[in-house]
Amino acid sequence: MPTPAHTPASPRGRHPHDDAPDTAEAFRRLARLPDGASKERLRQEIATDWLPMAHRLAGRYRNRGESLDDLRQVAALGLVKAVSRYDPARGTAFESYAVPTIDGEIKRHFRDCMWSVHVPRRVQALRARVRAAHQELAQSRPGREPTAAEIAEHADLTEQEAAAGLEALESFSSLSLDAQCRQPMDNGPMSLADTLGAPDPALDVVLDREAVKPQLCRLPERERHILYLRFFRGMTQSMIADQLGISQMHVSRLISRSCSAIRAEVVGAELAVDAAEDEAGGSETDRGVTEYDRTTAPKADSPPQRHAA
Repeated sequence: MPTPAHTPASPRGRHPHDDAPDTAEAFRRLARLPDGASKERLRQEIATDWLPMAHRLAGRYRNRGESLDDLRQVAALGLVKAVSRYDPARGTAFESYAVPTIDGEIKRHFRDCMWSVHVPRRVQALRARVRAAHQELAQSRPGREPTAAEIAEHADLTEQEAAAGLEALESFSSLSLDAQCRQPMDNGPMSLADTLGAPDPALDVVLDREAVKPQLCRLPERERHILYLRFFRGMTQSMIADQLGISQMHVSRLISRSCSAIRAEVVGAELAVDAAEDEAGGSETDRGVTEYDRTTAPKADSPPQRHAA
């Protein structure tokens, strides 16, 4: 009786391949079947038979920050991909194709989903090479931390690439905002949250400034200069009056008149835009009503319809 593909390892330490008639025949049948429910059902049966092998591969990555159940889910996804993409005509055993496919899916999961800090893939690859070089140098030279130059030479990288990889070694997980900064500040220890900037209040008036810019450009030169001194230089009306040689009351009237004119133009422009949008929407509605009337209204020479009481 043929040995199932998911039976325990043989005494020589090798797992039985899909050369066994059951798995090999299943893939031959799969190649002959047309796309449909039967083919999908056979794929699921093959994946179920090989699921224990996927679980064994997932077990190699336990205790690395991800639960074993999630790792088995990822491994099962890689197994499904291997069953869908495997081509028995190439003469390669299914296990030889499925193992690297599942292993790559698990590694991709760690690379894309387990980093709490976004790190480019190029830097993640550098991190792996730098970590391997660091471990090899640390074992060959116990008691001394390898430098970036030594790591770069050992890993065949530039010093800049080695430095980026060393920084990525500590970027797998993010620090809490309550964590203390490594370097003490002048005013004592601070947390990371204390170093974050506050929202810029000037952002709230950006749209307002852009909205009044055309109206400001149309004001006379003296009015523009007075508004600049008052709202951008922070000068009082008395200071402006002394600088221009006019009375404070006159400065107040000019500021009030200029602001009222700008406000009226801005409000008028907004009303004009709203009216244009309403007119465009009304035109479409009118066209729809006209079309409805044209298609549903009774003919002029047709008798009036009588409705039952």
